[in-house]
Amino acid sequence: MIKAVLFDLGGTLHRGSVPPGRDIWFARRIIDRLRDYGIKLPVSPEDFAVSLPVNAEEYKAHSEKTLREYPAARIWSEYYLKGMGISEEQLGPMAEELGFLYDYERPMVMRRPHLKQTMETLKGMDLKLGIISNIISRSVVPHFLAEYGILDLMDCVVTSAGTGIRKPSPEIFRIAEKQLDLKPEELCYVGDTISRDVIGTRNAGWKLMIRISEPNTAHRDKGLENSGYEPDYKISDLSEIPAIIETENAR
Repeated sequence: MIKAVLFDLGGTLHRGSVPPGRDIWFARRIIDRLRDYGIKLPVSPEDFAVSLPVNAEEYKAHSEKTLREYPAARIWSEYYLKGMGISEEQLGPMAEELGFLYDYERPMVMRRPHLKQTMETLKGMDLKLGIISNIISRSVVPHFLAEYGILDLMDCVVTSAGTGIRKPSPEIFRIAEKQLDLKPEELCYVGDTISRDVIGTRNAGWKLMIRISEPNTAHRDKGLENSGYEPDYKISDLSEIPAIIETENAR
C-alpha cells in the first residue's frame, strides 16, 4: 500500500523558462550582487550571459556522471565563474545566496495548476508528502514550498544540496525513506524526467512512479525515450494523482 507520495520540484511542481533578455538581466544581477561583496567580475553582462549557461551545463554533465553535488562555493568557483579567478574562500559568504538566485530568479517560474489542492487532497487521504530535488541551493526549495502554501504539508524535504547526492542515485531516496520511516514498497515518486526521476525511482525500488509531462525538460532525456525505463503512469496535471493512488491502494 502506498503511504507517501514524494515529488520532484523543477518541471514537476513548477515549470521554468528563460525568456529573451532574462539571461542578460540575470547576468547583470549576479555581477552587481558580487560587486556588493567586493568582488568585481572581469566580464560584461552580455558575455557572462553567454558563458554562464555553458559552464552550468558543464557542471551538470559532471554531476550527472558522479551523482554528487558539490558545495555551492565550489560550483560557482570551478564552474559557473570558470576562468575568472574567484576562489571558493571569496565566494563562501555569499555562495548560498548565489545558488538561491540562480534557481529562484534566473528562470521565469510558474507553479503547476491545482498544486495546493492536490497536496491537500493527498494529505486528506492520510498520506505523507515530501520532496526529493536535485538543486544547488539549500534554501530555495523550502522557500518555493512556503510561497506555494504547502511547506507545512511536507513530511520531508531532501535535496542534493543538503545531502551531496543527486538523483538518480538510490542513496538520496534511501535518505527520504529513513526520514519517513517507510519502505520502498510503500512509496510513490512523481517527477518529469526519465534520466533522474524514472531511473531514480527504479534504482530505489519504489513501488510507484508517476511521470508528469514537461516539454521544457525533454532535452534531458535525449536517447532515453525507448531505453526500457517507463513510469507506471503518465499524467499531464497534478490533479490526476489522488485517483491513481486510490486505484493502486484498492488493489
